[in-house]
Amino acid sequence: MNYRTKIDRAKFKFESAKDSVRRETVALVDAEDRLACAVESHSIVQKVGQTVQEAVHDRLATVVSKCLEAVFDEPYEFRIIFERKRGQTEARLVFVRNGMEINPMDASGGGVTDVASFALRLSCIMLRRPQVRRFMVLDEPWKHLSEIYRPRLRDCVEHLAEEMNIQFLIVTHSEEFRMGHIVRLG
Repeated sequence: MNYRTKIDRAKFKFESAKDSVRRETVALVDAEDRLACAVESHSIVQKVGQTVQEAVHDRLATVVSKCLEAVFDEPYEFRIIFERKRGQTEARLVFVRNGMEINPMDASGGGVTDVASFALRLSCIMLRRPQVRRFMVLDEPWKHLSEIYRPRLRDCVEHLAEEMNIQFLIVTHSEEFRMGHIVRLG
């Protein structure tokens, strides 16, 4: 092979390498642009998610806290704590009283958990989109509620039924929860 052919081949390889570098540079710039878009999109999704979490928290916590206030003398405040764990958001439900966080399962005295559970279910129905018929069936929902709080809860349920335009069907043996249209079985 002569000297001229070797030079031509070297020039060809060099030009090929330059073209390859240009293509890879363009591909790198494109990949960096896509990465920047993905990072920005992720940030937007996180902000939207946080906004939704805050809105849901406000709606749920308000209803639950108001129900607890209506029934108990020293009510708990209800909160949902959102925490990032293992790359996902987890929700932890807590009661707060006197600045102290209390696990709802540990604060069951007097039926607090029963009232909070009822209020959470009610909140979920109220948040549902599209709206469903506002109707709740409850079977002995407040069986652990202390007798001294039952008249207050009855008043609260009657007020909620009217204010939120919701109908309740309550199955109970407790005379304190007699309200509205009563049907006796057996």
